[in-house]
Amino acid sequence: MKHLGLELRRVYFDRLTGELTASLGQIEKNLYFNKGDLVFARTNQPGERLGEILFKLGKISEEVFLKIEDYIAPNQNLGQVLMKKGLVSERNLREGLIYQMKEITLNLFNVFEADFVFQENKIYQSPVGEEMRIPTPQLIEDGIRLMKIHPKLVNFLEEKIPFIKSKTFLHLLTEEERELLTKITGKTSSKALLKLSGLSGDHFWRTLYLFYCLDLIDFIGIETTWKKQEEREAKREAEVSEALNEVLEYHTRLASLNYYDILGISRKASEEEIKKTYFQLARRFHPDHFGREIPPSVRDKINEVFDQITKAYKTLINPDSRRKYDLSLAGGEAEGKSIAARAETKFRQGKSLFHQGRFEEAVVLLEESVRLMPTKADYRLLLAMAEARIPALRKKAEFDFLKVQELEPWNAEAYVGLGLLYKEEGLIIKATRQFRKALEVDPDHKVARSELELLEGPKKKTSFFSFFKKNNFYLIPSFFLVSSKSLLNWAIAIFCSVCSLSMAFLVSSIWARRFFISFFSASVRFSSSLLPNLEL
Repeated sequence: MKHLGLELRRVYFDRLTGELTASLGQIEKNLYFNKGDLVFARTNQPGERLGEILFKLGKISEEVFLKIEDYIAPNQNLGQVLMKKGLVSERNLREGLIYQMKEITLNLFNVFEADFVFQENKIYQSPVGEEMRIPTPQLIEDGIRLMKIHPKLVNFLEEKIPFIKSKTFLHLLTEEERELLTKITGKTSSKALLKLSGLSGDHFWRTLYLFYCLDLIDFIGIETTWKKQEEREAKREAEVSEALNEVLEYHTRLASLNYYDILGISRKASEEEIKKTYFQLARRFHPDHFGREIPPSVRDKINEVFDQITKAYKTLINPDSRRKYDLSLAGGEAEGKSIAARAETKFRQGKSLFHQGRFEEAVVLLEESVRLMPTKADYRLLLAMAEARIPALRKKAEFDFLKVQELEPWNAEAYVGLGLLYKEEGLIIKATRQFRKALEVDPDHKVARSELELLEGPKKKTSFFSFFKKNNFYLIPSFFLVSSKSLLNWAIAIFCSVCSLSMAFLVSSIWARRFFISFFSASVRFSSSLLPNLEL
């Protein structure tokens, strides 16, 4: 069953942020959510448009309403235009927008044939600055209480066994509804529960659906057995695996496809065909279809495919943008340039700008070359290097450096570039790790080696005699006394003193005598200094 109640349940309890598009024939509505709650809504239905709502609520005059088309400007929100011209106050606009959001949403509850697509992380900027927010459970409650019961809803519910799941939203229920909730044991089917409840059919099914959408209950199908459940799970896994292979294969060809190829339609396709194909592809390739267990690198590819499908749809469904795209497509074909040649041209232009220090302009061209040839590592490497020079793009630079390392693990420049980026950001441990990886790939890489020595210090070669390399040769006895407090070292110092004094009398050279006398004096001084701290 396709119904807004089920969509709102998923969006709210998964705390999703993004755009929910509902489409039925020529009707299209867009609901925007932030962490599960509704924050904005748009529609193409005349009675639900902002101008009509403001006039109906008495927020604008009839004169303004009759001229409302004059205030509609491209790429500008009608509410902002009216507010700037002083035709509506911010307070009245806010009240009108909240009323409109409810109207657009609640009117969808009586529709059971619409197609729904949710696109995550797509946020709409509020026209009044501060974000408006309507709690989704409130919309679920109001919408279900007002909606008419449809046979599809009864078919969805009657063969299932309800069981209590939570009590979070009990405060939204009436006493009669709470009493019905107490009769749910997890052993009786919904159809049997209807007979026990004493409620009318419509009232019962509406209440049970409200319980489910508020997550107060969940269902076990009456026909469910472990075997059938396992069969369904195996079938689901096979479908997901097939779709995953398909989307990854799709991703490898993405750069070579135009928007018609992406949707798999002819250039003469009607708007209805475009819309139908888009919703089929969106359901099949939507990131949520693949679960949350897939690796991040695979999820990025799925997101990229889904974004391109959505972009293709939005371009071709609009007559003006489709006409412009067709002209650009025809022009590109007339030029006869291959994708690889265009990518190489963009890369060379971007490289020239990079060497001139015009990094922002270089990024624009290099991004285009990467879009055309996403697996070309040297294109993405130069893009990452350019992005690293722009503080606002350093997070994107990190992503691209890592992507190059994935494409070419043997490319030391990718590790060095990321190491320099981490060093610039003060992430010394991460930077050190990258320089080490670069030296593993290329042990003779000068930049990696010099940067690693700056971070860790050069490796010092030590020997027995280098320890004595001092300006004053007579400090040799300190070798025995360095940070020592032991009886053994004190004895060694005394022994040196005795030996040096004996040698001073035995040798005939005046210089040798001076040396041994100095050695004796130093040994005595050090042995004396040990006495107060001597550990016995």
